[in-house]
Amino acid sequence: MASDRFEAGAWLDRALAAAAAVLLFGLMMLTTADVIGRYIFNWPLRGAFEITELLLLALIFAGLPLASRSDEHVTLDFIDMVLGARGRRLLRRLIDLVCGLIILGLAWRVWVKAGKIAGYGDTTEVLRIPVGPFVYFMAAMVAITGVVHLVKVVLPGRTDAAPRFDPDKAATT
Repeated sequence: MASDRFEAGAWLDRALAAAAAVLLFGLMMLTTADVIGRYIFNWPLRGAFEITELLLLALIFAGLPLASRSDEHVTLDFIDMVLGARGRRLLRRLIDLVCGLIILGLAWRVWVKAGKIAGYGDTTEVLRIPVGPFVYFMAAMVAITGVVHLVKVVLPGRTDAAPRFDPDKAATT
């Protein structure tokens, strides 16, 4: 347990998890206030939909590096079943390499798009919140996700490289 606390990148997990928790709490409070205002006082929050969209955007993209670090993406393991342990390790590293390069390419394109959006001065319709910083945030989170995959090529997390799902075993959850 103590070694997990000092694992490289654990600070990233804590920071992004804390950010996601704050964003989720903010979404909950905003939705609650909007529903109470709308249905009890007949006074909805102006721009609540826009704020909800922006908070959801931030929440989803803050969670992307977390999902990659903890290997929580949807995976197909039909190839893993026919490979040995070494083959699974090599396949995993190859997949992380390809994913990391593709994701970094996506981050670059999103960064370019963010520059255009910021240059145009795009804002939300009702509250006039600038959209550019949110798109830059998206690009940064996508870039971090790409780096996470590339780090996993060099420092793979799991050493057993065994498939996680065994169709012959009963599910425990």
